[in-house]
Amino acid sequence: MSEPTLAVTYDLHSHTTASDGGLTPEQLVHRAVEMGVGTLAITDHDTTLGIAPARAEIARAGLPLSLVTGVEISTLWENHEIHIVGLNIDIEHPALVAFLAEQCEKRHQRAVLIGERLAKARIPGALEGAQRLADGGAVTRGHFARFLIEDGRANNMAEVFKYYLAKGKTGYVPPQWCTIEQAIDVIHHSGGQAVLAHPGRYGLSAKWLKRLLAWFAEKGGDAMEVAQCQQAPNERSQLAAYAGQYGLLGSQGSDFHQPFAWIELGRKLWLPTGVVPVWSRWTSPEAIQREVV
Repeated sequence: MSEPTLAVTYDLHSHTTASDGGLTPEQLVHRAVEMGVGTLAITDHDTTLGIAPARAEIARAGLPLSLVTGVEISTLWENHEIHIVGLNIDIEHPALVAFLAEQCEKRHQRAVLIGERLAKARIPGALEGAQRLADGGAVTRGHFARFLIEDGRANNMAEVFKYYLAKGKTGYVPPQWCTIEQAIDVIHHSGGQAVLAHPGRYGLSAKWLKRLLAWFAEKGGDAMEVAQCQQAPNERSQLAAYAGQYGLLGSQGSDFHQPFAWIELGRKLWLPTGVVPVWSRWTSPEAIQREVV
């Protein structure tokens, strides 16, 4: 299976400082162009606040980049946290606006509880530190992880989650997210497509992953991410086969948060032969931008 040559690189999963990304929306769109991305989706966690400044910067700088309006919604399924990406959403749709406000409140409440648990473990100031690092964006466990590294509690993200933030650890708080069905429903009501994010990252056995995909497809899900820039051997071909088996379109995305050697915008993003791309249902670059010039 060889990588095809594409005229336009699609990266349909990325984050900014509106959630837990390391680059501002303005910085992200410039980096996307530098990395050869032609179509970029900004999919921050449970917020669309990065879209407007990214659009404005693309217009101001005249960047050759098509912007897809997106969001990554956290859900719960069988006690697993599953992420659903919405693409081509109307970010001003009342149902979506209200829904994301509820999600952000749940995220805030969880952050408060994480801060309290870490304080009881003699790690003071964690909530304030995470909020400072979020700089007005949605506070995530990633911000707590960055604070704990900054505070000398761990050397890297993997250590933080292993000792503090993973299930059963000191700072872990069970999420209270919406259901997959609710996420799909609000994405569809806002005119978008529902995409199952990074299916290989949930630690599910093949049997359970197939159960998840069957459930997602049955509830009206449109696509699944097949290609990422960092994947286990044969994962891409296996996910491609699952996409065909469950009648799902294929998507691709770096899940970029900040520059790393192994995760970069547009890197190694291509779909295997036979996978129908999610963007094949888009009528034109103008249509996917949802922008009035």
